[in-house]
Order: sequence, then structure tokens, then C-alpha cells
Amino acid sequence: MIVLYIVLGLLGLLVLLLLAALVKTLLTPAKTSEWTPKKDPEREQEYAKKLSEMVKYETVSAKGEIRREKFLGFHKLLAELFPLVHEKLEKTEIDGALLFCWKGKRHDKPVVLLGHQDVVPAEGTWEHEPFSGDIENGRIWGRGSADTKCSVMSFFQAVEDLLKEGFVPEQDVYLASSNTEEVAGEGGPKIVRELKRRGVQPFIVNDEGGSIVTEPMAGLKGNYAMIGVLEKGQGNLRIIARSNGGHSSFPPKNSPIVLLSKFLTDLTKHSPMKTRMNTQAKEMFENMAPYGPFWMRYLFGNLWLFKPLLEKLMPSISSQAAALLHTTVAPTMQTGSDGCNVLPQEATLTLNLRYIPHQNVDESNAAVRARAEKFGLQAEVIDAYPACAPVDAHSEAFGLVEEVIREVFPGLPVVPYVMTGGTDARFFQEICDACIRFSPVVYGPAQMKGMHGLNEYLDTYSLPGAVDYYKALIRRNK
Repeated sequence: MIVLYIVLGLLGLLVLLLLAALVKTLLTPAKTSEWTPKKDPEREQEYAKKLSEMVKYETVSAKGEIRREKFLGFHKLLAELFPLVHEKLEKTEIDGALLFCWKGKRHDKPVVLLGHQDVVPAEGTWEHEPFSGDIENGRIWGRGSADTKCSVMSFFQAVEDLLKEGFVPEQDVYLASSNTEEVAGEGGPKIVRELKRRGVQPFIVNDEGGSIVTEPMAGLKGNYAMIGVLEKGQGNLRIIARSNGGHSSFPPKNSPIVLLSKFLTDLTKHSPMKTRMNTQAKEMFENMAPYGPFWMRYLFGNLWLFKPLLEKLMPSISSQAAALLHTTVAPTMQTGSDGCNVLPQEATLTLNLRYIPHQNVDESNAAVRARAEKFGLQAEVIDAYPACAPVDAHSEAFGLVEEVIREVFPGLPVVPYVMTGGTDARFFQEICDACIRFSPVVYGPAQMKGMHGLNEYLDTYSLPGAVDYYKALIRRNK
């Protein structure tokens, strides 16, 4: 009888909690994303032509190569497109990386506008040639149009326009552009070392990472300013299986590839990674909740109650959601023998990990290594860097970005979010506490597929707003 009373009491408590969450949801007004892009044909064409010229100049980077001469040629193009920037600002070139300094009236809260010159290779068959820079049907086509020559063009244009007006910034402004971002090379670190040498400690570093995303989550309608405040770390592990080899006509039960397959199956079915909704993911879901359908407002608007449940369910519902909550492990490469009828003496499996702060490099690698050892396998770290320190979404710097977005894109909701990809901003965390990942252009599903894929393009209507965003950020930083 006592047990029954306890069960009934717990059920009663659960019902009360669910009712409390329901009342809170019903009393919280639902919101709508109200911003839509405005057409500005004259400016669109002016900016699109400049971005087109930048896309036409192929700037593919390569791991372990500087390719300085290629980028020096690109710099000549930038000088033609933005003559006042090159005339009025102090320019520093570092093995193809660029740094411009625009001296302000004060120097205690400098801003760094960051975007990379380099692009990834363009393979496959495209609707428009990948380095054509074609402007057609309101779109600029080609590799780099969205990732991220658009932001480089936009902040150069913003400074060009302000210089024409005779504007002098209150604070120093730096325009920085790496030539090795796509290969995680030394361009970004070299710029940081130069800023350190000068004693520069930026108030804000504004890099790529987030953007104005159309329907960022199932159930959300409209556009949202998704601002990256946390960047996951990244690493690669090589899992090695060894044997004496032999002929394929009498295979043993546990040849190297079989062992690797068993290991990978076990790792996938029984992940050792800890799922947790950190502060940044929690703030993301809470900010999005009022704009969603009822179920979203009920669940994500009451994380005080549903957080443990969502931590359990979300990884199995969506791989994107899973990536926000734990370290991910992706098999990417595999080697075996050189002959079809030869058992390998050594087979390898390469895993790409994206580290979450609550289970960072050492702990995540150790978890994979322990699982590998259960199958008699060896785990080697190829490379690794940890998750970045998060940006405080309640800080003065983040607040400034919110103000700028409200001014330039009225009615656009601001959502801090966890970035699963990598950027040059991570290098700048050494000198700046507010490395904000946000490109002020519109990315819909097609843009997301095109980046690093086929048929990359950007809608021309994105460009005037992007230029105005950088202008407003420079004007408001006092």
C-alpha cells in the first residue's frame, strides 16, 4: 500500500509539472520571424559585379602549401575593386594572408572583420562553371560566392563606402583575411601573431560561421540570425589492425578488416560519448522555441522540465541535433591490402572527431582508444585541437552585434548556436574573448548544400544588407 501511495504521489507530481509547463506555454506569446530581404537592384548589381570578379579569380588552397603568388594576384584584384581601402589603410601582407588597419580616434576596443580568401576545390559537373562568376536570375554562381568571398567583399565595400563619406571610426578597425582557412593552415595564426606583436586585443572578432538561415530547424518558418558562440574542436584518429596477412582463400575469423568492422559497429551502436545540453545549446533552443509550433514551444520553452528527456531522445531523432549535444565520431578513410586476393598485414580506419567542451580532446580520444583496445586494435592521434571557449551571449560584445542586427535587419530573431564546423576565429581566441561567428548573408538549404559541394551560389539580395551590417558595426563600436 505504501508503494502504491508513493507511485500515485509521483504520478500526481508529474501531472502537476506537465500542467505547469502547459500553463507557461499558453501564457508565453508565440512569435513570428518578420524580416524578409529587401530588393535594392542598383546596389545589388554593383556589389554582385565585384563579388563575381572575386569568384572568377581561383584561390584554391592546398594543405602544406603557401601558394603566395596566387594570392598576391588576388590582392591586385582587391586593390582594383577597393581603391580607397588600399590608399587610406595600412596594409600588411604575410605569406598571402592580409591585414589592413584603419586607425580610429581610440584604440581600446578595436574590431576585427575576418573572412578567408581561399576556397576548396571545385569537382564534378556544375550548372555554371565553378569559377565563372556568372550573374544570372539574381544569383552569383561559383566557388567562394557563399564561402566566404561574399563576406570579404562586403566588409571591404563597407569600409570603401565609409571612406568615401569621410567617416573616421571611433575605434580601430582591422580587416583580416587568411589564405589557408579551408586547409586549417598558418594564415590565421600568422595574422594573430602580428596582432599580438602590435599589442592589439580586439573587443570583437567577427568571422564566418553563422549566417541568416532560412528555416534552420524543422517547424521554424522564416529567417533567423544564427550567431556561432561555440565552436567544437576537431581531431583525427587512426585505428590500426595488424596480422600476418595470408591468402584470401582461407580467411581467419578476425582478419584486420573484420576487426575494424566489429570495432566500428560497436562504437556506433554503443557510443562512449556523453550527451549533454550545454549552456549554448540550451540558449539556442530557448531562443528558437517561441517561433515554433506548439510542440516546440512546449518542449523547448520548458527545458527546466524536459531537458533530460530531450537529451535522451534528440540524438536518435536527428544527426544535426546529436552533433550539438556530444562529441561526434565519423569514419572517413580506410586502407587494406593492395591485392584483391591478399589478406592485409595491416588495415587502418581513420575517424574524424568533433569535440564538445564537456568531453574534450583527451577524454574523447581516451574513450575511443579504450574501445579499440577491446578489439586488440591500436589508436594513434593524427592531429587534434580542443573545442573553443564559448562567447557569453549576455556580454557587451554580443549585445552590440544584437543591436546592429536589429538596426539593419528589423524583425530578424537572434539565436546563439553551437558550431560544428571549424573557422579561423579559433586562432583569435588567444587575443579576444568575443570571437563571434556570423556572416550577414542569407543561406537557405541550397546554399548549405553548395558550400564545399556542387553549384555554390549566393542570392544578390544578400549583399546590400551584408555591407550595411559591417558599416553599422563599425559606426556603433565606440
